Order: sequence, then C-alpha cells, then structure tokens
Amino acid sequence: MSARFIFALVPALAAAACGQSQPTQPRQPIVVRSEAQDQLHKLDDMNRAIALKRAIYDSGSICKRVEQSGYVQEYRNLSMWTARCDNKRDWAIFIGPDGTAQVRLCQDLAEFGLPACFISKSKKRAG
Repeated sequence: MSARFIFALVPALAAAACGQSQPTQPRQPIVVRSEAQDQLHKLDDMNRAIALKRAIYDSGSICKRVEQSGYVQEYRNLSMWTARCDNKRDWAIFIGPDGTAQVRLCQDLAEFGLPACFISKSKKRAG
C-alpha cells in the first residue's frame, strides 16, 4: 500500500467511527446471596450466637460462649459478622454465598486489608 492511500484512509475511518460508540449500560455489581446469608440476618441474638460459635469452632478455634455479636457489612460477596467470645477474643466471620464461613481474628484484619470489626452496642449478650 502506498503511504498516500494510508494517509487518506485514516481520516476517513476516523470520521466513520464518530458518533458510533456503543451505548453504555450502568454497571451494577452482580450480587449472589445464599439462603444461609439471609437466614443469619433473621436470627435472634441467641441463635445467631450459636451459629457464629459453630463457625468459629469449625475453623479450629475455641469460643465457649459468644458474649456479643453483630452484623458488620457486606464485603465483596460475603456477609461480615463479628463475635466477641467469653475469652475476650473478637472474631470476624465472613459468610459466603455458598454457605461457607471464613473466620479471622479481628486483630489480624488490617494486615490483610479487610474491613475492621465493629460490634453494635445494641446486640448484647447472646447464647
């Protein structure tokens, strides 16, 4: 191809492309939720404490009694909960859309860039 043809083609292609951009759709995140995530929100304090304590035990950690617990926030596609055990250890419990739980000590969350634990004062002493 000659240089003259290429230089003539570029402006023609640029002009043809003007005004033909694809309409943009607002991007909304896809949220996947499980029944387990939703049910945890519906539990009373005692039953929520039992569920969170089981998640802590299943992770290989010890929690004889949950003294406080509460919902923290959604983090990516995980529901984040916090539980304070009678041994004064605070736990972050992340419940996934597949019903699995990931448990971390609250004191370790900053190291991993995860949200801080927050226990609502209205959610006192459960199970």
